[in-house]
Formats: sequence, C-alpha cells, structure tokens
Amino acid sequence: MRGEHAGYACGAALGFLGDLIAADPRRGHPVAAFGRAAGALERRLWRDHRGYGAAHAVVCAGGAAAGAALLQRALGGRAPARVALTAATVWAVLGGTSLGREARAVGGALAAGDLEVARERLPHLCGRDPQALDGPGMARAVVESVAENTSDAVVGALVWGALGGVPGLVAFRAVNTLDAMVGHKSPRYRRFGWAAARLDDVAGWPGSRLTAALTVLAGPDRRGALRAWRADGGAHPSPNAGPVEASFAGALGVRLGGTLAYGGRVEHRPVLNGPAPPPGTEDIERAVRLSRRVSVLALATTVAGRLAVGVVRRRNESGRKPR
Repeated sequence: MRGEHAGYACGAALGFLGDLIAADPRRGHPVAAFGRAAGALERRLWRDHRGYGAAHAVVCAGGAAAGAALLQRALGGRAPARVALTAATVWAVLGGTSLGREARAVGGALAAGDLEVARERLPHLCGRDPQALDGPGMARAVVESVAENTSDAVVGALVWGALGGVPGLVAFRAVNTLDAMVGHKSPRYRRFGWAAARLDDVAGWPGSRLTAALTVLAGPDRRGALRAWRADGGAHPSPNAGPVEASFAGALGVRLGGTLAYGGRVEHRPVLNGPAPPPGTEDIERAVRLSRRVSVLALATTVAGRLAVGVVRRRNESGRKPR
C-alpha cells in the first residue's frame, strides 16, 4: 500500500504526542484490561510446568497481536482510519510520560525528606521492596527503573511498531506485560513464567540496544556512557537491562547495581560504572530528562527507518514495471 509507511509515521507521531499530553489514565487503560484477561487465563491454566506457561504466553500475546492484525485489516485502505488506529495504539502502549511522573513523585518525596511517602510511591514504578530501602537506595531504584523502562515502555514499542505496525506494537506490549506478571523467578513462576521471560528477552533485544546507543548520543557524558556500556553492560543478569542501565549510569556519572531486595528475595547484582558515586535525589530529574531525550530520538529514528523502507520498496516496485 503506497501510503502505508507515511500513514504509520503520522500515526506514531500523533500517538507519541498523545502520551506527552494525556499520559496513562489511572483507570480503564487497555493494557490493564489485557492484564486482567491474562490473569484470568492464568488462574485456569497454571501448573508448575513450562509447557503450560508457554501455552499461556502464546494464547495471550498471540491472541492480542492477531486481534490487532484483524482490526487493521478490516480498515483496508482507509488512510485516516489507519492513522487513527496507529495513533491510539501508540498512545496505549507507550508509558514514557507516566514513567517520568512516577519518578518525579518519588524524587519529590525524597527531596522533602518524607521517606514514608517515597516508599508508598515506589511500587508504582518498580517491584523493589520499599521497606528495605533508605533514601539513597530508593534514589538508585528510581534511576535504574527510569533507565530500564525507557527501553521497555517507549523505545522497544516504537521499534516493533516500525517493524510490524499496529500488530507489532500490541505484541510487544503484551509480551512485556506478561513478563512483568509471571516472568520473575519466584517459586510460583519459576517454571510457568519461563516462556514469557524468554520471549521478553528476545522481543526486548533490539529496543535495549537502540536505547543504549541513543543514550550515548543524548547523554551529558557520551564517552562515559559508551565506556560503561562496553565495560559493564554484559555483567547484568538481564541481557536487556544491562546495556541500558550501564549506559545511563555512564551518561549521568553515577554508580548503579549492587544488592537489592526484589519479590521477597535478595539479589547481589554487579556494579555498573563502579568508580562513580551512587545517585542522589537530584539525579532522578536528570534521569527523567535523559529518558525524554532518548524517547524523542527513538521516535525520530524508528519513523525515519519506516519511511526509508517505504521509499526503497516503491523504487523496487517501479523498477519492476514494464517500460
């Protein structure tokens, strides 16, 4: 379809703008509705077995992507409707503005010295145990969460949208949501959530590398970001969080990683950008601003890539026409 790529670019830009203006609604969000449906299916399917977990992941993510594909196909060549669908989907799957809002809420409480409010707000941002954290520990958790979720909540979705349109956007968000629900290594989900976690690792790979690369370009310390990415990005237990958190640490000149309490267990993670000091409350705002710059660059990069593919395809099609 001749204008398909331009239509996607327009819809993606409108959806990104919608997230900037409206962010996520506190009630009635489509992703929350997907989570409730996935949770209901989990209650029926759960067994302490990888096969049942794989079936759960395939039905949930595959069903969401198939539904999006059918809806997109039903619109046919109606360009305005396809642009509107893309814009609505991009708005629904992005979470950059809400990420910044929640990070600033914790940062504001820390700046005011109100650790109890900060502990109440932290679970809105990440799965750390807030009662086990002091002020510096919460500041570190926020910066790490901003870094990781810049990839998960923004860049990764834009990458898959550029690759697969509306079905790609929906599939990525579905996989990422499933990983957050069942992909952790608790006794209940160690086997059942294995497929969702591995699928999320695969889906998140391109977005995390693009996020790290754009952090090097957009960060206040480009050399530091690149150096930390190269030195420490592979040390993190997550293949996708590692490059992102390391590049953010180097760009901001802070030290991330170390011991944390997560999901009722204690983890000792490698230190990222070790010579630097740990992040302070003021670094939360710096991380949010860096996340926003990376997100804007990701939109520009993915839209440009989608348009370039359209240009190449049109040239190839015109070259095959008989003269």
